[in-house]
Amino acid sequence: MSLMSVFKKWRSRLRQFSLKNRLFAPLYLSCLLLILFLIVQGCLNLLVENLHQQAFSWVTHSLLVEQKTEQLLSHALDQQTSIRGYLITKDKELLDNYDRANNAFHSSFKSLKTLTKGDQSQLEQLQVIKSIHTIWQDSFVQSVIAGTASKTYLPGKILFDPMRDVVKTMLQHEEKILSQRQQQLQQISQIKAALEVFNVFIASVGVSWNLWLLRKRVEIPLRHLTQVSQAWRAGKLEIRLGYTTSDEIGRLASVLDEMAAEIRQRQEYSQMRNQQLEDLISALSHDLRTPLLATRNTLRPMLNGAFGSVDETWREILEEYRQSNEQLLKLVDNLLDVSRYEAGGGQHLNWEPLDWAKICSQAVELICQIHARQLTPTIYIAASLPTVYGDQLEIQRVVQNLLDNAARVSPPDQEITIKVSLLGGDRIKVSVRDRGPGVPPHEKDKLFHRFIQGRGRRGGAGLGLYLCRQIVVAHRGTIEVDSQLGEGSTFWFTLPVSLTFDGEAGVGTGGFGNPPVQKSGVGGV
Repeated sequence: MSLMSVFKKWRSRLRQFSLKNRLFAPLYLSCLLLILFLIVQGCLNLLVENLHQQAFSWVTHSLLVEQKTEQLLSHALDQQTSIRGYLITKDKELLDNYDRANNAFHSSFKSLKTLTKGDQSQLEQLQVIKSIHTIWQDSFVQSVIAGTASKTYLPGKILFDPMRDVVKTMLQHEEKILSQRQQQLQQISQIKAALEVFNVFIASVGVSWNLWLLRKRVEIPLRHLTQVSQAWRAGKLEIRLGYTTSDEIGRLASVLDEMAAEIRQRQEYSQMRNQQLEDLISALSHDLRTPLLATRNTLRPMLNGAFGSVDETWREILEEYRQSNEQLLKLVDNLLDVSRYEAGGGQHLNWEPLDWAKICSQAVELICQIHARQLTPTIYIAASLPTVYGDQLEIQRVVQNLLDNAARVSPPDQEITIKVSLLGGDRIKVSVRDRGPGVPPHEKDKLFHRFIQGRGRRGGAGLGLYLCRQIVVAHRGTIEVDSQLGEGSTFWFTLPVSLTFDGEAGVGTGGFGNPPVQKSGVGGV
């Protein structure tokens, strides 16, 4: 086989995979351009972000230089005040103050020298300050400490006024630099914002372009194909699709046109000979139709003082709200557990002894927050209940859901009762009773099914009571409802009492994902 024949063979194969022969060729090209745009956009964003960080660091540097310069002057003035006070009062404590101010002065001087090491003008000003300070110490401080200075000999003002002027010059110089750097930072921020607007614009143009292409290359041809198919169905086989493009729809249209032409020829040929054949062709033309077809961030800033100082009382309240919010977020995230319950039970449950008082109180508190009104349900918890093991949050979710339903259907002045009692010695029964309108008998069996709206609830997914049933069943319990129209309803569920291997009630052997072992018999209370 010659090289030319191999080349022609591969060229023929490449033509078969050419974008021109693809219906979504423009979309492929658009995706390719989008990928290239994202790469370029990422590089530009990194570059701009790097420039932004660099400009921000330089602004911070200038502010730090100003701060250190002011501290340097402040420490020098502290030295002057302390040594003058010592000259007048001979108080040794003032010498200690002088030593501390002197050490702070030298520390600030070193820091400032390090910060301005790239600015020769600032370094020269620092040398002037250092010289003034050295002259002041040699000519005045030493004589004061030695006791040879006169109280009327106060050269500090004469020396410190020039130092103030030098510091003022440094601050003015740094202010000028700071202004330039802030302007650069603002320009970079504007460029960054412009890039973001440009990215949104390009994305909008890309989406609009793709939608237009889909309409032009897919929707309109398919609509025309449907119309022609309906015409063929009506027997008008002389109509043609008339698409000459080389993509999939063009090839399909060509095939269908050929088929329609053949069918029409057969119809014309057999029309005079056999009506049955005509019926068959009509049925065939009929069959040839082508069918077509988803609250963390205000409380945390408030606790951090973003909206003003918060006293301890409100801090405790806000912290409780934050914890409740986080717990609620966790419960919301766990709504996805319905699939796990359906797939095989509660292997993800965290088994622990259930605290019924805590479960009921927290459920009431959360429901009060949800309904923005004070609920005072009557809570009965029997004494000396045996221990029940389960997932505290999941069982609280069940109680909270039942209490939420009760609060929605009960008038504000009607009583809601939560009762936890022992049932038959080996099960704990938890019931929530309301004084609402009740549940019709024909709806009781549907309440615990998926996508069934609960009483008084509209707009939800209808998974609340269904998920309650899944949770209770995963805990080896049952859930039911007793109701009479006009007298309210009682939703209740039972959980088995947990027993150890020795049969002692109230002590479980479970763990994460492993329910406690339950033996037959009645546990002690």
